[in-house]
Order: sequence, then C-alpha cells, then structure tokens
Amino acid sequence: MLEALGISRFAESVYRALLADPGRTATELAGALGKSSKATRRAVGELEELGLVTRAPGRPVRLLAARPDTAIDLLVARRQSELTTLQVNARALAAEMSGPRQPDELLEILVGQRAVGNRYRALVRGCERELLVIDRPPYAAPIEPAEEEVSTRLSDEVVVRGLYAPESLEMPGALDAVERAVEKGEQSRVHPKLPMKLAIADRSVALLPLVLEDMVESALVVRKCALLDALVVLFELLWEQSSPVVPAPVAQQPDAGLLTLLAAGAKDETIARQLGISPRTVTRRVAELLDQLGARTRFHAGVLAARNGWLVE
Repeated sequence: MLEALGISRFAESVYRALLADPGRTATELAGALGKSSKATRRAVGELEELGLVTRAPGRPVRLLAARPDTAIDLLVARRQSELTTLQVNARALAAEMSGPRQPDELLEILVGQRAVGNRYRALVRGCERELLVIDRPPYAAPIEPAEEEVSTRLSDEVVVRGLYAPESLEMPGALDAVERAVEKGEQSRVHPKLPMKLAIADRSVALLPLVLEDMVESALVVRKCALLDALVVLFELLWEQSSPVVPAPVAQQPDAGLLTLLAAGAKDETIARQLGISPRTVTRRVAELLDQLGARTRFHAGVLAARNGWLVE
C-alpha cells in the first residue's frame, strides 16, 4: 500500500505490526518479523522520518504507529506539493531550452470544472513571489481548501493581493475568511464591478474564464505575452479604484464599524448581524451617512470615508 509513497515493503511490514500491537521495541519487532535488529532499526528510522512512527517516553524505547488516515493524508499532500514544484521547474527548464514560445504554446484551454479547479490549485502552489487574485463567484474549487492553499503561500512569504466582488463577501463565512487572510498578511480590497475572475502568479502565468457567462466550466491559461501584460495592467487599475475590505476604523469616528462594512460591500442583513442591531436601524443609519458624506451609493460612502481619513488601511 505504501510503496507508491517511496516506503519499502519491510518498513510497511514494521508499520503494520505496530498498528496491530503498539508499544513494541525494535528488538521485539525484529523477533516477530524474523529480521535482523539492524534491518528493523533501519526500517523504524525510515518510518520515523516520514512521521509514521513515534517513540513513547521512557526506557526501553517503545514505538507507536501514527493513525494511517491522518499520516497518509499528510504524506500524500507533501508528495503532491513536491510533484507540483517539479512540474513548475520542468516547465521553466523547457522554456530555457526551447527559447521563445511559439504562439500556440502561450495559450491553453481547460474544459471542465475539475480541470479548472486543479489548475488553480497548481497555479497557487507554484507561485513563488506574488499572487494576484480577482475573486468573485461562482467557484470551480471548494472555498475552504482554496482558502487554505492561499494561506499556505502567505506563510511562505508570497505577496498576495486579493480583489473581491461584494457578492463574494455575502457568502456564509466569507467575510470572516477574508479577515483571517488579512491577519496573515493578505492585502485585500473590494471593488463594486469586477468584470471576471482572474489569478496571476509571478506575473508569468494567468488563469481566467474562457466564457464570462459560465466562469467555472472552462478557462484560459495565459503565459508570458502581451495579453498577460494587459491582464496585469487591468488588475492594477482595478486595485487603484478599490477600497480595503477590512479597513481599521478610526476610534473617534461614529459609525466606524458600519463604514467598515459598507466599504466591504456588505448588505444590510450582514451588517446587522455583525453589529448586533436590526436591519431597519442599519437602513436608517446608512441613509444618514450617505447624506452626511454626499455619497451616491453605499460603496461610494465607504470610499469617501476612507479618503476623508475616517477609515485607515
């Protein structure tokens, strides 16, 4: 079962023996399996290095096997990450060997929600310096695993800038997820009219919908070319027109919490839940703020409040 992960047959036998009877010593395992102590200790070391076996405190040293489901999931995830890195490096090497790409190599069409979701995850994992994302529903990949992928890159010190559509923040738990991302270092902004979904890794490859009417069933992969440069410029223009998703409210400013949520594009029901007031009170206070700021729309009120220094990034 474990050979696919690079684990020898005998090491797997040791692991299975410990699952059946935990707490054995290496000597006891060697006797039970009919192998030398040296070979058994080598197999135990192999399993320890992979996190499949741990040592219980005390003397003599007794060994414990990790739960197979949890341990194997971690090993598979590690191997997938290694393979993704290998794939990215192989493509970079191929590019160096072949020189400039031919026109038909610059664009790739993906068909099917699963293929689109898998490519997005690969793009995020392969990113080394900067990840630019325009986020709006619908989604090709489950939201929580996708959030975890991006959070991992933040931990790897990849710069992440996320542009969110207001409707994406209306989804259950979405605003909390963005707040967690901001705490980890993501630069997050909201824009009222994002034209499409988009992800750009290291300004060298982009993923965007092929058909805007159905943004999850097909996608276009764009590698380094004039079109990719134009997509980067589009992202930067939208970024400049946007406002922080989770700006920090100025303490002295009344309704700072309300303004923060307005800037994030939240609806009355969401704001009411966050502030612990009724939707009717939210509607009244929003109308008063619009009048006070001279704003045309709710989003405009959030933007003007940020420009007036009522909210601080």
